[in-house]
Amino acid sequence: MPLFISPRVREKLKTKHNVTEAQVVQCFANRCGGDLLDRRPQHQTNPPTRWFISETDYGIKLKVCFVYDPTTKLVEIKSAFPPNEDEIAIYKKRFG
Repeated sequence: MPLFISPRVREKLKTKHNVTEAQVVQCFANRCGGDLLDRRPQHQTNPPTRWFISETDYGIKLKVCFVYDPTTKLVEIKSAFPPNEDEIAIYKKRFG
């Protein structure tokens, strides 16, 4: 499944979150749980925004937000950043 990161998001990942594309790819490869829908009104998209928490190859925990388009089978990265404690608790509750 191909990943797409727009230039704007790539810049935000770099400057705001200090996250690289390689780290995002590692999180996809290393994830053990599924993904959750982002139900917050300000993040509603069509197709829906999804997220998961995983670690990079070096143990850095990231929350990865993305949109999967089933028509094109493309995964568009919306953001990736260190998760807060609430997000970790929500994810652990659902996926252990």
